Amino acid sequence: MNFERLKEKLEILADAAKYDVSCSSSGGTRKNKKGALGDSSVSGICHTYTEDGRCVSLLKILLTNHCIYDCAYCVSRSSNDIKRAGFTVEEVVDLTINFYRRNYIEGLFLSSGIFKNADVTMERLVRVAKKLRVEENFNGYIHLKSIPGASDELMQEAALYADRLSINLEIPTESGLKLLAPEKNRQDMLNPMKYIQNGIEQYKDEKKIFRKVPKFAPAGQSTQMIVGATNENDLQIIKVADHFYKNFNLKRVYYSGYVPVLEDKRLPSLTTEVPMLRENRLYQSDWLMRFYGFKADEILDPGMPFLDLEVDPKLSWALRHLHQFPVNLQTADYQMILRIPGIGVKTAQKIVSARRFQILNMDHLKKLGAAVNRAKYFIDFNAGNVYLKYLTDKNLRKLLVGGSSSKFHSQFSQQLSLF
Repeated sequence: MNFERLKEKLEILADAAKYDVSCSSSGGTRKNKKGALGDSSVSGICHTYTEDGRCVSLLKILLTNHCIYDCAYCVSRSSNDIKRAGFTVEEVVDLTINFYRRNYIEGLFLSSGIFKNADVTMERLVRVAKKLRVEENFNGYIHLKSIPGASDELMQEAALYADRLSINLEIPTESGLKLLAPEKNRQDMLNPMKYIQNGIEQYKDEKKIFRKVPKFAPAGQSTQMIVGATNENDLQIIKVADHFYKNFNLKRVYYSGYVPVLEDKRLPSLTTEVPMLRENRLYQSDWLMRFYGFKADEILDPGMPFLDLEVDPKLSWALRHLHQFPVNLQTADYQMILRIPGIGVKTAQKIVSARRFQILNMDHLKKLGAAVNRAKYFIDFNAGNVYLKYLTDKNLRKLLVGGSSSKFHSQFSQQLSLF
């Protein structure tokens, strides 16, 4: 094995994979020195968080950056003059196993450019997962990027070996996709997603009847949309996400702020800043729909199609609906408590539980984990609240903005993301 060539491939294909935000790199560059432990400079390793808060490492690479498509937004587009490389199935398997044995990683995130056609590419990805599971007895996490247009038979096999499958929608709207990737068809993306959804539902039904049923994409499926490459507004993006959550039962929708890497008249100029704050607001809106009971048209409407970059979406909603406040923590229902700025899901649950045993006050709220600097203007206690005088003050927004600070200043860091 030519280790120098393998290392070069790893650097090229790990770098090409960084634009997929389904798992994000830590950005660490520490190299191993004599007498030291660990090496964060190993190409292709990214860090991500599980649902229970654990940080895990994944080998995140492309199988190849050769691609038959010429998508304007993609660094691997066929017309782009870049170094090309491709792994063999055996090389990906060997890298995964050797990295795992050295405790570098706990799983594999594998995507690919599309070479020859969708089925040939998908078949290679499936072979990697199958070889790891069957021949190497690998039980770590495997996330495969499904190839749009791949056959149902290959999707079936992929779901038996991978923990999670995902197909990137790329651009939120079909018109935007046609503009920047005219060779691609949105229906080719939807068909595999629908097949996996049906397979997951069938698995759940069979699991109720039979004790042993082969696992079928146990971690579900996800997708990703690029934000800022085309002129869709935030309302359109949120509604697309809402549609896929409801109709395809996706686990996650990821949002990726467009990174200008190529000069093209259809794209923003190369000097355009990456819309990281907008991306963050979309993630916050996504959280509101998934965990807080908000509907897409509550967060935004045609009269306000873009998210407020100055305040988070929940606070923005509260400022537009002051007539629904103050909320009495002792008597309000759980769903309304969730809508109070500064109160999250766990804190709301603690409030509902704690109020059965005592009359709550501001000190209790702090101990329960609420962000009191925001929540204090929107809540009422049986004993009263001196901050309610500001609820009708025209300077309330200024008070709230002045009392909070954003992590998004001049420097933006890549967002760590959940499975």
